[in-house]
Amino acid sequence: MKPLKAFTIPFVGLKEGKHHFEYDIEQSFFEYFEYEEFNDSNIKVNLVLNKKTTLLELNFKISGTVNVNCDLTNEPYHQSIENELDLVVKFGDEYNDDNIDILIIPHGEYEINVQQYIYELIVLGVPNKLIHPGVEDGTLDSEILKKLEELSPKLTEDQNNKEDIDPRWNTLKKLLTDK
Repeated sequence: MKPLKAFTIPFVGLKEGKHHFEYDIEQSFFEYFEYEEFNDSNIKVNLVLNKKTTLLELNFKISGTVNVNCDLTNEPYHQSIENELDLVVKFGDEYNDDNIDILIIPHGEYEINVQQYIYELIVLGVPNKLIHPGVEDGTLDSEILKKLEELSPKLTEDQNNKEDIDPRWNTLKKLLTDK
């Protein structure tokens, strides 16, 4: 997968200190990764790169909304997300991203691509179970919910009050009382 140029930061020409980068993430970003869980997205990424003599500190902050389908009703809604990541980039003999918080890149590198970190930060910021807010507070008017209500089994008062006990259990209960 070829890296997107907009997310490549050439750090070799930057002075020591903090540098701010902002990205607006839209649906085309996720199409690049072939991620089709979002209907639409509007996410802001604030990246602060703190360049020091021997390392780089990256602080990612994302906030925004993604349009997703509810897991219960399949109704689309806007899910707000916020997430944050601190990453330390060190220089070493070879590339190593085994540690979540530390990235080691070879000494000769002059730029870093942050698209994968932004992608993972957004995807991991979305809750595992997506429930439309209207389902939780009961205000969602959906055809699916109406159909589920219509097809759900109805319990009458007679069924609730009458205990259907198999007569064989009564015989077994006698064994307990006949001690």
